[in-house]
Amino acid sequence: MCIEQHGIAGYELMQRAGLSLFQQIQSRYPDCRSMTIFCGAGNNAGDGYVVATLARAAGIDAEVWALIDPQQLQGDAATAAQAYLEDGGAVELDFDSRKPGDLVVDAILGTGLDRPVEGRFLEVINRVNAMDAPVVSVDIPSGLNADTGTAMPTAIRAELTVGFIGQKRGLYTGQAVDYTGALEFDDLGAPDAIYQAMPKDAELLHESAISQHLPSREPSTHKGQLGHVLVAGSDHGYPGAVALAARAALMAGSGLVSVATRQEHAVAMAAALPEVMWADGEAFERLDRLVQRADVVALGPGLGDSDWSRRIWHRLASAGLPMVLDADGLNCLQQAPRQCLDWVLTPHPGEAARLLNCSVDDIQADRYAAVRTLAEQFCATVVLKGAGSLIANPEGAVRVCPYGNPAMATAGMGDALTGIIASLLGQGLDGFDAASTGVLLHALAGDQAAVHRRQVIASELITALSSVLPK
Repeated sequence: MCIEQHGIAGYELMQRAGLSLFQQIQSRYPDCRSMTIFCGAGNNAGDGYVVATLARAAGIDAEVWALIDPQQLQGDAATAAQAYLEDGGAVELDFDSRKPGDLVVDAILGTGLDRPVEGRFLEVINRVNAMDAPVVSVDIPSGLNADTGTAMPTAIRAELTVGFIGQKRGLYTGQAVDYTGALEFDDLGAPDAIYQAMPKDAELLHESAISQHLPSREPSTHKGQLGHVLVAGSDHGYPGAVALAARAALMAGSGLVSVATRQEHAVAMAAALPEVMWADGEAFERLDRLVQRADVVALGPGLGDSDWSRRIWHRLASAGLPMVLDADGLNCLQQAPRQCLDWVLTPHPGEAARLLNCSVDDIQADRYAAVRTLAEQFCATVVLKGAGSLIANPEGAVRVCPYGNPAMATAGMGDALTGIIASLLGQGLDGFDAASTGVLLHALAGDQAAVHRRQVIASELITALSSVLPK
């Protein structure tokens, strides 16, 4: 369906995109006095020529370095290039020995890239990445696949990416976060009919979803209404895993939390976390009584791979309760696959690869396909962890979390997430909403804890939950 049919000309939309990008540049780089715009072909290049025209009008020394002769452009891109040339703009086709300006604009390759970049385009991308100047990308860093976020085989490393009309799902997960820099978006006032013609494939989560799913509590609320979470795990040598999950469940709002673990851990941890009911998980009759009182199970943190681990897994997997499965619990599932109705699976890419009998590279090459396949195959809600965590349900709906940071790359973060999601299941959220809201809370708490920090630990993130939970 053509844009013109909706009352807005393609060239007008291109002018709006160029203006939006130029305004972002002026706002973020007010001292910029010279600008180099790399232009390829297609509408992406046209946006670049519009930016160059606007920059010259503003008194900025702007120059286009073109990989494609502007005389070979077609449609709106040709119109934009002609306007730039008629305004006295310069185009360099042989720029190998030239130095760039204060700022580089990447308008080389657009969102339609579906094959590896090679030849002159690959050479230029590598050259841009070696330049000592900030780079702003138009719509998407050149070399990234807009659907998967994978570099093909490399991509522009931008400091800022300004997207238009539709938010490209690939920009928010996996490899893409290493290339996009700060992300800004402008819908350019495009009519609704354009969006109706291009239905969205995934939902980008926003922090407002937290208050939507966790409304204010009634004054008469008591602990019995807030769910009883049973955390199970921590074989010999891993006492902290269940402690982190249990504390996270309490901090996320659970009324009651019990832990079934090795006897030695139960005794040692009772003093450290007295709000939790610690139980000897080696006494299976006691475990059965705990299951009868629980509303949801969190299974896997520190579970290990012993006979005890497998016995407790099989016992709880058959309990018929909603469950959050993580870590070694996922490895048990891989060894004994089953349908997981009312379960939330939380694999990192390595665990996802084992569940799907493929490589980590296969998972990361298309994280959207991987999380959908997992959700369908196991009939469960699945959280594929990592930069830009994805949440999918068995029906194929996917949500994307744009929050979180590299300071969270430390042991115990998955245990905390397990406890948070289990808590929300116990508070009455369905699997998809509990997983999505839990991922949001986890990421936002991580962002709070990581302010001016290179590294945060899981217990600090759990403490920060109080700052992101609604009152």
